[in-house]
Amino acid sequence: MAEIVRSGFVEGHHYGSIVALAPDGSVDWSVGEVAAPVLPRSSNKPIQALAMVELGLDLPDDLLALACASHSGEPFHVDGVRRTLASAGLDESALRTPPDYPLDDTAREAVIRAGGQKSPILMNCSGKHAAMLATCVARGWDTETYLEVDHPLQVAIVETFERLTGEPATVAIDGCGAPLLSASLTGLARAFSALATATGGPEQRIAEAIRRHPEFVSGTTRDELTLHRAVPGLIGKAGAESVYAVALPDGRAWALKTDDGAPRVRPVLMAEALRRSGVLAEDGVDADAVEGTGRLELLGGGKPVGEIRAAF
Repeated sequence: MAEIVRSGFVEGHHYGSIVALAPDGSVDWSVGEVAAPVLPRSSNKPIQALAMVELGLDLPDDLLALACASHSGEPFHVDGVRRTLASAGLDESALRTPPDYPLDDTAREAVIRAGGQKSPILMNCSGKHAAMLATCVARGWDTETYLEVDHPLQVAIVETFERLTGEPATVAIDGCGAPLLSASLTGLARAFSALATATGGPEQRIAEAIRRHPEFVSGTTRDELTLHRAVPGLIGKAGAESVYAVALPDGRAWALKTDDGAPRVRPVLMAEALRRSGVLAEDGVDADAVEGTGRLELLGGGKPVGEIRAAF
């Protein structure tokens, strides 16, 4: 999928798979294995959030976007998690996320300089967990066991997930402790297409929340935010192990994963996928910004001496 090039010498490769769907949902093109199940990790979050809205979760758009997030732990993210919890009469002690520092370097260093410690609310999945708790309160369900696979919240999420992907899901456990559902890259792209094309209902609410508040879905310094702002109507979500899913309002969608899980190559591959599908040449698209997300220089002595480049 990609070559690691230093001083003109190809010193390594990233292997993986990617699928591109046409507006009608058919496979436009693909590279690698796109029909076998994978674990999409945090790329599942918009679909999980959809299930929560279907169950009665009612949050303003910024907090709904945060429910879809692997947030950077910037102050507005942490404040948003507290707002979500407070809307349900809860505080951060209800969270079952493992304690962590913020993903963002600046935010993490600020916490450490202030004498702060790892905490559940700083963990990048706390927005999703807060939304899960708020959903449980809205339905009158137990909040202590909300992460259990047989909890009614998680059972409902499986039903929504399988409906959107069109595939049966295997249940694993994600890094944050929540149930994690499998899908093929084709099924994942299909689910994102359903969100991006929605013209009403909970699906549209999720898509519009992401479009209006992409900084809540990732952070102010992330490549995902740049891509959201560069391509009109785009919704996207990255996940651990170098997973990435993106869709447009016309139904086109892309999903990718690398075998080694290296996060550095994820935006490189998505930028190339959008270029290959002709998106960069379309009206309103900031092609320079998209290409910028796909540019990864390798340094030697602090100076650029190579790059990681797409090779599919």
